[in-house]
Amino acid sequence: MAEHARRRLARMFVEHAPVLRGFFARRGARQEAEDLVQETYLRLLRAHDGQGGEIANPEAYLFTVALNLAREQAARRRWSVLPIEDIEHLSQGLASEESVEDAAEREQRSTHLQALLATLPAHTRAVLVMQYRDGMSYKQIAERLGVSTHMVKKHVVRGLSVCRRALGHGARPW
Repeated sequence: MAEHARRRLARMFVEHAPVLRGFFARRGARQEAEDLVQETYLRLLRAHDGQGGEIANPEAYLFTVALNLAREQAARRRWSVLPIEDIEHLSQGLASEESVEDAAEREQRSTHLQALLATLPAHTRAVLVMQYRDGMSYKQIAERLGVSTHMVKKHVVRGLSVCRRALGHGARPW
């Protein structure tokens, strides 16, 4: 009896498959239409097997399942489609956000670094500021201060060494 009912459902499915494809395509699921038709049939078979008996009106059940699948697909499309500009904007926003802890830690490090720079000799402090804040090269700094590039390098090495020791780690202090 169950095999007879399955064959009847298969025949019904073959007859209604083109109508179901059109039904899904009209609802915006052109590319997924064939998959949705197959899913409709699978759900019909599962329902038939799960009930233990025959479905009273298989054709009505088939279209009810198809309608539910079309609604699910529309909901997935509505929530999954996000324009690339929105994705880029979102990722930039996430990248630029910082936690309160990060901001507080950065502020603490900045305050500590300012105090540390104040303890350095004037030339060493000036060289570090010109290099790291102003982005100047050794040559530009040497010309501005009237010293050799070798002397600029010595000031950078000395200043960074003091900062690293004071901050307690080997990384750049900023």
